[in-house]
Amino acid sequence: MRILVVEDEPKTGNHLLQGLQEAGFEAALARTGPEGLRLALAEDYDLVVLDVMLPAMDGWTVLRALRERKDTPVLFLTARDDIPDRVRGLELGADDYLVKPFAFAELLARIRTLLRRGPVREEAVIRIADAEIDVLRHKVTRAGQRIDLTPKEFALLHLLARRRGEVLSRRQIAAQVWDMNFDSDTNVVDVAIRRLRAKLDDPWPVKLVHTVRGIGYTVDEKA
Repeated sequence: MRILVVEDEPKTGNHLLQGLQEAGFEAALARTGPEGLRLALAEDYDLVVLDVMLPAMDGWTVLRALRERKDTPVLFLTARDDIPDRVRGLELGADDYLVKPFAFAELLARIRTLLRRGPVREEAVIRIADAEIDVLRHKVTRAGQRIDLTPKEFALLHLLARRRGEVLSRRQIAAQVWDMNFDSDTNVVDVAIRRLRAKLDDPWPVKLVHTVRGIGYTVDEKA
């Protein structure tokens, strides 16, 4: 499997290149947007790992130009997990994204998942049981009934829903939704989960948000 990494930060780029090669991939590294686009169009890569902030041409522009000619799966590397960034990535055709800083093991798992499923875009509308999460419009319904969520509640639900069935730890949730290091004395994640459940689950018999004791939380139709 051939992977192209487009990353301008020397230490990060070299680390990714070495790690992917040691994991058995044939990997190449581009350090600017124009170079990354040229290689992505000229060569047949199975996946592109693309940083958003690049010199000369940013990742958004690279992806837009790539999608005009190719459907190569793209995993975005972003500095922030802001909803507008995710929406923009969805609209341009990104397949997944990972927030910096990240564990290489998680990047590797995301890459393998993308390679298994092929070039399929992340869903713009996620459906779980009778719930619908419209990512582009920030709209959530259950059984056709509108559910009003705060921006953080929506970000929390979207994170859990797009990784449906995965158990995410409080540390993972805090890092991606609040951009903070989780402190065991802080109950911000538990409080947010309780508020989300009150709106999303309490009025309905089928529960979607589940606690896995000692590990974290997951969203799925079944516990």
